[in-house]
Amino acid sequence: MAKILNELSRTFGEYLLLPNLTKRTNSPENVSMQTALVKYKKGQTCPLTLDIPFTAAMMQSVSGAELATALGREGGIAFIFCSQPIDKQAAMVREVKKQNTRVGAAVNTRDFKERIPALVDAGVDVLCIDSSDGYSQWQANVLDFVRKTYGDSVKIGAGNVVSADAFEFLARHGADFIKVGIGGGSICITREQKALGLGQATAVRDVVEARDKYFKRKGIYIPICSDGGIVYDSHIIMALAFGADFVMMGRYFSRFKESAGKTVTRDGKQYKEYWGEGSMRAKNWQRYYDSDATQRQVFEEGVDALVPLVGTLADNVQKSVYKIKSTMCNLGSLTLREFTKSARIVAVSSVGILEGGAHDVMLAQPK
Repeated sequence: MAKILNELSRTFGEYLLLPNLTKRTNSPENVSMQTALVKYKKGQTCPLTLDIPFTAAMMQSVSGAELATALGREGGIAFIFCSQPIDKQAAMVREVKKQNTRVGAAVNTRDFKERIPALVDAGVDVLCIDSSDGYSQWQANVLDFVRKTYGDSVKIGAGNVVSADAFEFLARHGADFIKVGIGGGSICITREQKALGLGQATAVRDVVEARDKYFKRKGIYIPICSDGGIVYDSHIIMALAFGADFVMMGRYFSRFKESAGKTVTRDGKQYKEYWGEGSMRAKNWQRYYDSDATQRQVFEEGVDALVPLVGTLADNVQKSVYKIKSTMCNLGSLTLREFTKSARIVAVSSVGILEGGAHDVMLAQPK
């Protein structure tokens, strides 16, 4: 019979942090949010870091050249989507590199032998395999190709995974970072369609535990990216508290002026178009079409949606970063490593969650 796990599958919204002593030095301007982007050996310096733990999802409606440039200037990095012709993706990478900002790019498990060399020639800083489920021989094939062709000179992340054995599999094949999360994105319906996935908090906790054991055993630190399950800034905070080195976000960035989605007007309000890579609109042959890319997409794992336009990336990212730094100060931490080590996390009841928001009042101005 099937192996049935008794533990609940939990999300970030089910937890809170307990404050530690805030010391005199704990002010946001003293906090460093620098974090590792790719793996490194114990005692050595990470060869590629982020100034803020934010990466933009490899989606048609999110990570174009304009958003990648804007995020790079803030200290994060965007991954240019791969569900487009190779030459167009490489041209986007070159456009971002002309601004002297860093940029990542997605690759798939079909045309990687042609796509990766083109992206490397374009000057890409880091690659990532785009897939809803990374625990597969197909991802191993891509990682093996990169290591045999480029050694360690080309950096590539893999995923997504939700278990320790999946982490070990991708680590064994040379992944430079590993993405965690299946079915938690706001436009993702993988769990509805395929009954596949795990609550993001539980998934991050389990994979981080595997990462730490791997580091003790091998002396190699492989960063973890939490991908999905982010609605509020508090969820970013919880992902980092659980041990993720950085987060990847789609909806968060899709709302900004610089995102790749088109701006539309509905009832006098401005919105951005936002759709999943597993939606009919994306027509992502990498995941849903036969090898000759002629068969129709038979089911969806993503939806087509609108999100309110909220302004520029810089203004919103800086506000989110300040919130995170403020919370880190509440826990007496000046670095993300200190923050994770000092975090005390408690599960909250459904009534406790309601208590955490505005209640028993009439708001003067509706949200």
